Amino acid sequence: MIQIETLTLPLSTRGFNDIIDITPDLQSLLKDSEYVEGQILVFVPGSTAGVTTVEFESGLDRDLREFFEKLIPMEATYHHNERWHDGNGYAHVRAALLKPSLHIPFRNAYLCLGTWQQVVLIDFDNRPRNRELIIQFTGTKASQ
Repeated sequence: MIQIETLTLPLSTRGFNDIIDITPDLQSLLKDSEYVEGQILVFVPGSTAGVTTVEFESGLDRDLREFFEKLIPMEATYHHNERWHDGNGYAHVRAALLKPSLHIPFRNAYLCLGTWQQVVLIDFDNRPRNRELIIQFTGTKASQ
């Protein structure tokens, strides 16, 4: 029988393109859940952060920061900033490009990720944040 379970994962970020590898946290939640086959949904509430997969290493960390700054510069003029005066218009645009959620299949209680593939949260906001990711498992448990 297919079951669904929703959990939360609290995270503190530094903002300003803070890239956090959440793969170990997700794998730990999966192991504790007793799910063996299905998929995991990772969702970040809010409009200034996103989730994706990358090879999490310092070179790519720098490449991503430079890419987002080149494509969507922090210091450009944003209508959002003119309306709300919070200075994070760039963060909203970057997060819209990246997206707030990701589905990952799992089998035998392991995430089906590539050898060099990790799941990361990128917080684009212009200040540190306490975030709470929504993690949802859909699948079958070992006891079924």
